[in-house]
Amino acid sequence: MPASPANAPARTQTPLPEFCELPAISALLVVGALCVTLAWLAPQSTRGWRGYSVGMLFVEWMAMVIAVALCKLRPLLLRLPGRLPYAGVWLVMIAIVALASLIAQWMDRTLDMQLIAAGATGFVRDNMLIAALLGMAMLRYFYLLAEWQARLAAVAHARVEALQARIRPHFLFNSMNTVAALVRVDPIAAERTVENLSELFRAALGQDETNTGTLGEELELVDRYLAIEQLRLGERLRIRRELDDAPLDASLPRLLLQPLVENAVRHGIQPLREGGQVLLRARREDNMLVIEVTNPLAETPAEGGSGHGLNNVRQRVAYHFGPRADVAAGPQGDRFVVRLRLPVEVRHARDDRR
Repeated sequence: MPASPANAPARTQTPLPEFCELPAISALLVVGALCVTLAWLAPQSTRGWRGYSVGMLFVEWMAMVIAVALCKLRPLLLRLPGRLPYAGVWLVMIAIVALASLIAQWMDRTLDMQLIAAGATGFVRDNMLIAALLGMAMLRYFYLLAEWQARLAAVAHARVEALQARIRPHFLFNSMNTVAALVRVDPIAAERTVENLSELFRAALGQDETNTGTLGEELELVDRYLAIEQLRLGERLRIRRELDDAPLDASLPRLLLQPLVENAVRHGIQPLREGGQVLLRARREDNMLVIEVTNPLAETPAEGGSGHGLNNVRQRVAYHFGPRADVAAGPQGDRFVVRLRLPVEVRHARDDRR
C-alpha cells in the first residue's frame, strides 16, 4: 500500500478480514453450525440424530476449507480494485460449497449412506444458494466492520495528533523570556536553550510520522526540558533519576513523559519557595515497564491547573497500548505520584506492523 503522508493517518485497515485469524474462522464455524441446527429443528425435517451429526461434520469441515482457502488467496484478492475483493471471496465460497456438495453426493451414493434423498439433483443447487445468501450477509458484515474500524482509527489518530501537537503556551513564553535574558549574559547558554526548545517542538509537532519513539529518546527530551527549567528555577529545581534497569529501547508515544515532568515542575516545585526534588524512576517488572514521576505536594496549588496534561497522557496511553496499560495518579504521603504501567514493546517490532 502507498505510504501515507506525514499529516494523514496511515490506513492500516484492508477491505477483507484476516481469514487466518480466530474471529473470521469462528464466524464461519458458528454460522455453519447454526444453519445445520436450524435445518435439523425445522418442523418438516426428516433427518435424525445421525443425519444431524453427519451434516454438522460436513458443514464444519467445509467452513474450515473455506477459511484456509480464503487465507491463502487473500493476498491475491486484495490486488483487485474497489470492492471486487468481496466479489472474489463470494465466488470462492460458492465454488468450494459446490465442489464439496458434489463430493458429498458422490460419497453418499457410493457408500450407500442414504443421507441424501435419491434423485436429489437439487442438493448442490440448494447448497450453493444457501452459501450465496449467507456469504453476502457475512461479507456485508465484514464490510461494515472494516468501515467502522477505519473511521474509528481515523478519529482516534486525529485526536492523538491534536493531543500531541498541544504544548502549553506558558512554557513557550517562559522559555523565550529565559532566552532573552541569557542572550547578553550567557550567549552559549541561550543558544543551547534554543536548541533544546527546538527539539521539544520538533517532537511536539510530530515530525516522525510513526509518532512513536523509545524510552531513551523520551528521557532525552525530558532532559532538554529540565535543562530549560533549570535555568529559570536554578537551585530550587533538583532532579533525581533512578533508571538503572530501565529498558531504553521500549516503545513509547512521542512526548509522553514531558507533560508529566512539566506538571511536576509547575505544580510541585514552582509554588514552593525552597523548591524541591522531582523523582523520575523507570524499571522493568516482568513484561511491563513501570514509570513513576513524583514531586512534593505544595500547600497552595499552582494557578491554571486543569488536569489537561494528565488527561492527555491517559488518552494517548489508551490509544497506543489499549487496556493492557494503566495510568494512576494521586498523592502518597507528602508527594504526588504519577505511575504508568505499560507493556514492553520494542519500537522496530511495532513499526513492522504498519
